[in-house]
Amino acid sequence: MKTKVFFFFASLFFVSLVAQAQRGIRVGYINMDYILENVPEYQEASSQLDSKVKKWKSEIEKKISEIEEMKKQLQNERVLLTKELIEEREEEITYEEEQIFEYQQKRFGPGGDLAIQKRQLIEPIQDQVFNSVQEISKNKKFDVVLRKSEAGILYVADRLDISDQVLRSITRSAKRKQINNKKEEDSFDRDEAKTVEQDKATQERQKAIDDKKAEREALIEEKAKQRQEEKDARNKAFEERRQRILEERQKRKDSIDALKAARAEASGRSTGNETAEEKKAKQQQLIEARQKRKDSILAERQKKKDALLAERQRKKDSVLESRKKKTDSIPNPPKRR
Repeated sequence: MKTKVFFFFASLFFVSLVAQAQRGIRVGYINMDYILENVPEYQEASSQLDSKVKKWKSEIEKKISEIEEMKKQLQNERVLLTKELIEEREEEITYEEEQIFEYQQKRFGPGGDLAIQKRQLIEPIQDQVFNSVQEISKNKKFDVVLRKSEAGILYVADRLDISDQVLRSITRSAKRKQINNKKEEDSFDRDEAKTVEQDKATQERQKAIDDKKAEREALIEEKAKQRQEEKDARNKAFEERRQRILEERQKRKDSIDALKAARAEASGRSTGNETAEEKKAKQQQLIEARQKRKDSILAERQKKKDALLAERQRKKDSVLESRKKKTDSIPNPPKRR
């Protein structure tokens, strides 16, 4: 089929070439796949159709899994069943297989729902493409416009590709239907007056602006993320320090409570069991401990006092030594005759 189409267009091309050799022939082509990929309505409808296809496939896979489970169960129970029950089970499995086959054909067969909805989806776009090609060919004086995907073209120069012009025409037609006031109409007319090259330049400038905006937003987001991470780190460190302080306080409190409990227990035992001599010995030990602590404090004070006096004496000696050196350095005045 593709070979016939190719020869048809080739023949048409050569016939047109001979007929218009004197004035020159203008040839263009379109890439239908590229146009469809850039029509928002087609992409949205195609996405909805893909969702339906996934649902249909899921239903089929579920039913096939159920049939396989029925076969497996029959195989396991075959020795326990009568001939009549086995035949009944086999008929049921056969019926389910026929039903799932019919469902597959209904959804994915040559005339199934998928083929019908694809045709319904692409036909309006094909009509728009056909009308746009007719208009562009008339205005730009093209003699031949081919469809790349169907004509089997192996190579063609990019300058002959009018896909962007067709896509631009379709987009403008959609925008024209959405005009609500004079201001929008004037804006549309200004856009309509632009050439394809001007339109591309405008799109490239807009793309550069969008890229810079996205880069700024990404930078702002990164900085905000970094600030949040630093804040979280500070909060974490603060919480860890706070928890550590609370644990240390609790440990000290537990230690003090344990000491008090031990003292109370020791005091209770001593009150009930200690003799007079033991009490006197403990009192003596307490007095000696107090005296020892007092002597230690007095010795420490005396040590600090002696150190202070020694420092003062050293400073005094240093001053006297300095004065003496100055006096020795002054020359004696000459004696009078």
